[in-house]
Amino acid sequence: MLTYPNIDPVAIHIGNFGIRWYSLAYMAGILLGWWVVAREHARKPIPGLTTKALDDIVTWAVIGVVGGGRLGYVLFYKPEFYLSHPTMILHVWEGGMSFHGGLIGVITAFLLFCRKYKIRFFHLIDVIACATPIGLFFGRLANFINGELYGRVTDVAWGMVFPHAGVGSLNPPRHPSQLYEAGLEGVVLFAVLMYLLKRTNARDKPGMLGGTFIAGYAVSRIIVECFREPDDFLGYFAGFITMGQILSLPMLAYGLYLIVRKPRES
Repeated sequence: MLTYPNIDPVAIHIGNFGIRWYSLAYMAGILLGWWVVAREHARKPIPGLTTKALDDIVTWAVIGVVGGGRLGYVLFYKPEFYLSHPTMILHVWEGGMSFHGGLIGVITAFLLFCRKYKIRFFHLIDVIACATPIGLFFGRLANFINGELYGRVTDVAWGMVFPHAGVGSLNPPRHPSQLYEAGLEGVVLFAVLMYLLKRTNARDKPGMLGGTFIAGYAVSRIIVECFREPDDFLGYFAGFITMGQILSLPMLAYGLYLIVRKPRES
């Protein structure tokens, strides 16, 4: 069994105010993602992406990620609670974000962004997709620091006891599933996408890189959900399927469709 590091979730204390690692993870992911997009745009310009539009990408990304992530959590995970307490929807600082909702939010935001700046959607979103695993990597590390989204009980040598996972003295070791996700959704998926971006002509096939990201994330999430403890207020569906897996299945289907479809201008 490994020792859980018990890092303070608040990275910076300023009097009664604190900046959490989770907030820094979002900031780092979005800014580094923007840097990757800017670098790739400099290497091979994205048609229609002006300097003004490039500078605005961060703002649109924040709106899509935060707005979509929050609404996704509200609708997919706790609709009854938030319908009864609608003002709580705005309490983002108390937790509750959904990747699947964030993805829908980002797609919606950049559909509007591309319409405003007259940019072909997949020409831009393919490059953004290649940068997205950076944010996923930092986000999962923040989940690990927060001691949330931990794994199921295990007897493997690298199991960890998470402070808030058990009740009283009943707190056995669990899979550090956040690190599994950081590895698959972050490191592995980023490496695959960077290889396709730099070493192949995938960028000349609009939608292929975006589809690879969507399908790759779905496969990673479906695998890790086999080790991750399901949300206690949801549990399992049909005795063994989690909400994360259910939401990932249509993603996998659509991602594969984008990969195999006949390329066309979009």
